[in-house]
Amino acid sequence: MSRVGKHMVTIPAGISVAHDGAVLTVKKNGVEETYTIPPCIIAKVSSDGILLTPQDSGKITRSIWGTSQRNISNMVIGLDKGFKVDLEMIGVGYKASVSGNKLVMQLGFSHDIEYEIPKGITITCSKPTLLTIGGHSKKQIGDVAAFLRSHRKPEPYKGKGIIKMGEFVYRKEGKKK
Repeated sequence: MSRVGKHMVTIPAGISVAHDGAVLTVKKNGVEETYTIPPCIIAKVSSDGILLTPQDSGKITRSIWGTSQRNISNMVIGLDKGFKVDLEMIGVGYKASVSGNKLVMQLGFSHDIEYEIPKGITITCSKPTLLTIGGHSKKQIGDVAAFLRSHRKPEPYKGKGIIKMGEFVYRKEGKKK
């Protein structure tokens, strides 16, 4: 039995859920997210919440059961509270700024890196070296954070790069004479 899939997804006040066949739609204040439920999972929407049950007890069905429950839970939590990721830029001259709908990063290249912020994502710079990525879709926030990190991954010798707040960067000892 899945330990994640058997839990009911509670629906907070202000969020409406519609279930039409294999498509589950979650709405709040004009923002709408949809999730296609796999055919091996049965969803029951009630006033208490959303309960998912598997059609059989196969290994793949159980794993999809837990994944589906967590994805639906993330949709509901994202529309209710939202998600955020903090990125810190460590390195001499590394800084970022937001102007309009663009993020401009200076990461030691000969050119600035301009990134157009996608719809549904907010990026703020409280300090020139600290980015906060927020939004209602956990997957979209993770994709944006991974893309921004890909320009300067943390390196193990000096510890320079773009890291998530609180992330541990394994440090290596340099060359010895």
